[in-house]
Amino acid sequence: MQNQEAEASAAPGKSIRVIKKYPNRRLYDTDSSSYITLAEVKALVMRGEPFVVRDAKSGDDLTRSILLQIILEEETAGVPLFSESMLANIIRFYGHAMQGYMGSYLEKNLQLFMDFQKSMADPAKGWTPELWQQYMGMQAPVIPGIHAFTQMQEKMLEAMGMKR
Repeated sequence: MQNQEAEASAAPGKSIRVIKKYPNRRLYDTDSSSYITLAEVKALVMRGEPFVVRDAKSGDDLTRSILLQIILEEETAGVPLFSESMLANIIRFYGHAMQGYMGSYLEKNLQLFMDFQKSMADPAKGWTPELWQQYMGMQAPVIPGIHAFTQMQEKMLEAMGMKR
């Protein structure tokens, strides 16, 4: 989590966990006063605990770098979440005028999916076909139909000079 996001999600009265990264690549958890592994940082993420990773010497925020490192390890350890095609398409957006849009688009859709998954786990919700249809209707503004998405992708690739 980036520092501002971590601060916003921290419980009132609870400080953000600070992890220091040393030049020897070791991670030091200032809350537990002990060295921790990347797997333990992943566990913090899984529990939703707010934290920030700082370079021990400069104080620079390294949180994104550590999160990307966790993703890389997960992608190489088992069944990958991202296909090669998807990764290539994401790379194509770097430096493109649509880069900012794509980041927020992916973030919003992932949050919607997580909210949906959480509500599906709630037995009190009683997901009926009508409720499912209502949920899918809410998706329309954020998740375009596959045909519209394909057309949008083709136009973006064409604008980048990568027409298929």
